Amino acid sequence: MTINLDAKIPAGELKDKWDKHKFDMKLVNPANKRKFTVIVVGTGLAGGSAAATLAELGYNVLSFCIQDSPRRAHSIAAQGGINAAKNYPNDGDSIKRLFYDTVKGGDYRAREANVYRLAQVSTNIIDQMVAQGVPFAREYGGYLDNRSFGGSQVSRTFYARGQTGQQLLLGCYSGMMKMVSKGKIKMFNRREMMDLVTINGKARGIIVRNLLTGELERYAADAVILATGGYGNVYFLSTNAMTSNASAAWRCYKRGAAFANPCFTQIHPTCIPVHGDYQSKLTLMSESLRNDGRVWVPKAVGDKRKPEQIPDEERDYYLERVYPSFGNLAPRDVSSRQAKYRYDEGKGVGPTGQAVYLDFRDAIKRDGKEVIAGKYGNLFEMYERITGDDPYKTPMMIYPAVHYTMGGLWVDYNLQSTVEGLHVLGEANFSDHGANRLGASALMQGLADGYFVAPNTISNYLASTPLEKVTIEDNAFKDAEQAVMLQTSKLLGVKGKRTVDDFHKALGHIMWEKVGMARNEKGLKEAIDGIRKLREEFWKDVNVPGDTGNFNIELHKATRVADFLELGELMALDALERRESCGGHFREEYQTPDGEAQRDDENFAHAAVWEYTGPNSSPIRHKEELKFENVKLATRSYK
Repeated sequence: MTINLDAKIPAGELKDKWDKHKFDMKLVNPANKRKFTVIVVGTGLAGGSAAATLAELGYNVLSFCIQDSPRRAHSIAAQGGINAAKNYPNDGDSIKRLFYDTVKGGDYRAREANVYRLAQVSTNIIDQMVAQGVPFAREYGGYLDNRSFGGSQVSRTFYARGQTGQQLLLGCYSGMMKMVSKGKIKMFNRREMMDLVTINGKARGIIVRNLLTGELERYAADAVILATGGYGNVYFLSTNAMTSNASAAWRCYKRGAAFANPCFTQIHPTCIPVHGDYQSKLTLMSESLRNDGRVWVPKAVGDKRKPEQIPDEERDYYLERVYPSFGNLAPRDVSSRQAKYRYDEGKGVGPTGQAVYLDFRDAIKRDGKEVIAGKYGNLFEMYERITGDDPYKTPMMIYPAVHYTMGGLWVDYNLQSTVEGLHVLGEANFSDHGANRLGASALMQGLADGYFVAPNTISNYLASTPLEKVTIEDNAFKDAEQAVMLQTSKLLGVKGKRTVDDFHKALGHIMWEKVGMARNEKGLKEAIDGIRKLREEFWKDVNVPGDTGNFNIELHKATRVADFLELGELMALDALERRESCGGHFREEYQTPDGEAQRDDENFAHAAVWEYTGPNSSPIRHKEELKFENVKLATRSYK
């Protein structure tokens, strides 16, 4: 198979591309929309907004949710805010500046046209969500408030205290439920996508597992939307929900959907540090806290005094020192690396040394406790419940952790993958963030894709593509279901001695140590070899108790870990082949004398796009060359 990497970027001026493209695209007559069915997998902000909008337009939508309710999609965990170029503070923001900040923040490894469109439609998102009743923070006069986030020198982030994701998701959910009540959306909860069904090269349906009964189910449609989030849980410990996994995207990859930039993983700088061997996940502290919190470590190596006993002259406010222009609001990737450098120097704090302080002493003195509580009260409460420490009285301890994945299934300007009819939205695609995502941009992308991009491009696909009638009795559905059953039988038949979690933890250790914040050729080769050996052991010695006839959480985890063991190898391989440092991908061999990332624009100004070639064959690496006609390639600096 030869994949088609035509990005289908419209001609013309950057600022006019999307408007021109919308006009040029074909439309479906309103009376004909009821004849089409669209599957939407995932009910987070991207999937929920897409399902609601397509149903409002008149399409029949089948919506699939791995959780017990769409309200529990992982978008609910987003805390700090959502970006939009409305320039309410009148501080110099614009669509062009948001576009520039996003391209620069992604270390010049994103596609210009997609990013500019994202900045354009960002302004509509806020109006949409306000109309749905989202309780954004407001100033005294009633105007919507904004705060700053890393990687920007303007305040463009709209927020609802530390619950922005939850409030936005409830807005999407209300839109979905309205269409469920009208019969335009059929909702399928507790379903996990197990395979993509393609007929004549087009995505025409999915196979899902009913997680409560264990039964496999078939669903057919005219197009499929995948909005299943990222793959950070390949590291075992991450800030992602436990159900967040890569299986749906990985099965699409094996059906012909190319995977782009799998090594681009974001390490978030403000996570509550690991506190034991029995943790299943990590908890994030919002990046918004860096608006008022100051990050520091003791200047002296091995200083174990309590933070309040260390005077200012013996503290290293290292982000303010290294990046004076941006200070504590330096982007996530560089802030995370600076925290690791302090640990490497022996200046880390806490019992393990793998922590730095995030201190609100000065902000409380300046603004008062009530003001700080009004901004971050629920976050402070969450931190105290988890750690037992009161952030109003003692600094938070934070440390970098796996958070977001910029890589994902490759999509063109229409958000269509290399499988015709399969559109990929939100974190599941690769399109907007390059090598590093700026804070508060994930919610922006998910809602932009779901509300304003996909409904237009899906309509164009349905209006311009001949689609024969298919049913779930077609051989393609039977074959796909049989493939899922074979893998399930194989997993249940191993009868080994090691638990699924044991293998997942072992994989996570390899990934964090060798494919984590810092990478090098030797470590990446060791990771590839180690993952291959671990995968062999998995299929010889994993123990998956129970059967398929009921709720079997160990079987569910085993199918995901089997996919992680393959994806982890591709991530390491991609990192090995990308011989440069950029964004979240930091190769130790390629850095400046002061420890900053050193890009190689001559050889690597492209998206690495991987094609699956079979279970016993090496994947093929393709390139989508990235052209920068509106942003000058430059060394990224926040100093």
